Amino acid sequence: MIEVNAACNQAALPGQPVDLTYAAEKALPAVVHIKYVQNSKVQTVEMQGDPFGDFFDPFGFFGGGRGGSQKRQVQTPKKEASGSGVIISADGYIVTNNHVVEGADELTVTLNDNREFSARIIGTDKTTDLALIKIDGKNLPALPIGDSDKLKVGEWVLAVGNPFNLTSTVTAGIVSAKARSLGANGVESFIQTDAAINAGNSGGALVNTQGELIGINAMLTSPTGSNIGYGFAIPTTIMNKVVDDLKTYGTVQRAMLGIQGTNAHDYIDREKAEGKEVDLGVNDGIYVAKVEDDGSGADAGLKEGDVITSLDGKKVTKMSELQEILYAKKPGDKLTITYMRDKKSVTKTVTLKNAQGNTNVVKNHDMDVLGGQFRPITEQQKSNLEITYGLEVTKVDNGKLKDAGISRGFIIQKVEDTPIKSISDLQEAVEKASANKEQTLYIKGIWPTGKKDYFAVELGDK
Repeated sequence: MIEVNAACNQAALPGQPVDLTYAAEKALPAVVHIKYVQNSKVQTVEMQGDPFGDFFDPFGFFGGGRGGSQKRQVQTPKKEASGSGVIISADGYIVTNNHVVEGADELTVTLNDNREFSARIIGTDKTTDLALIKIDGKNLPALPIGDSDKLKVGEWVLAVGNPFNLTSTVTAGIVSAKARSLGANGVESFIQTDAAINAGNSGGALVNTQGELIGINAMLTSPTGSNIGYGFAIPTTIMNKVVDDLKTYGTVQRAMLGIQGTNAHDYIDREKAEGKEVDLGVNDGIYVAKVEDDGSGADAGLKEGDVITSLDGKKVTKMSELQEILYAKKPGDKLTITYMRDKKSVTKTVTLKNAQGNTNVVKNHDMDVLGGQFRPITEQQKSNLEITYGLEVTKVDNGKLKDAGISRGFIIQKVEDTPIKSISDLQEAVEKASANKEQTLYIKGIWPTGKKDYFAVELGDK
């Protein structure tokens, strides 16, 4: 065998195995078991009434229908689950998946040496399915963080975690592909590996032969629900940004390019399938299908039909690669964009903006409960709808907005009777409503069609 140590990451010669014991010894103490508990709760649910209720019980003596829907209180059962996490600092910061800790009332972390700690959530990010939690400890065994950009397809890796509650489990495989997108999360650029990943591995470590963390195991694809050689991990290039933002701001600062696009070769194939002649001047890159007003892409001069070929000098051939580069940026950062137009290469440097169209820092945990992203409306929207202010809902994830029936494109104008002109206005309204006993956000606004609407958004667990 060829020995791998911290100073030397030698590759095995053809026909010779790689010694992965060093990597396993480094990783095992830093990978933890996470027990999740969600306590039983009383929730208010809307139930469809009996359409014949009025006929049999016209006065409602027996709690019957009136048809339509009724609100009733139900008791949810206590839930318990488990997953994995990775200690990234000696003072107790642990990275895991959002889906491992989301909605937890209690989190218990068990180390490889069987020590147990209660954990608290520092912050979560549904878009990348990452979460940062914290235990109180000193001199804990932290796993060094490596550079996932340097990974090569075919390189040996270890998956370390707690599949099926079998703690401290190590499986080996290779990097099968990089920058995979599966459509499961908002931001994806997965490392694909054939190292066995199963239920319970979520949040565990993907480790290179030097014993460095290069990914957080997140999911598998399988018709059976068990590993068949297709496991996926979130690269550390994305993880590092999320961790830094959650520590500093409590929420992730997202830089947006403000475009919609597709892989250029996919676009070319579709057009040719319809009998159209296509010559973009390049076969690989990101075909720009739409450019949003007032976004960073518009500032760079991007137009529909352009093909982005590189960002900051890094070649991009698919959207997942673009996302990975962009997600390492914050609003206010500079980005150099190279794109093809009329078979000529153009390079521009722009200042990236957030979803709200500015470079301001967002600091607020209370906004997370809404499950949305927002930005002040544009001058064009003001003109089209004949309004002077408002906050457009630019994205809706699972959260209170979705529960209330609010979707992308809706423009929030007032909460109660308070005008909402900025993100800070909405933050203040959420904080105020959260502090009230009723915990309800009464939103008035308008749809892009001009139809006015009203929603009662319940912020608490009822």
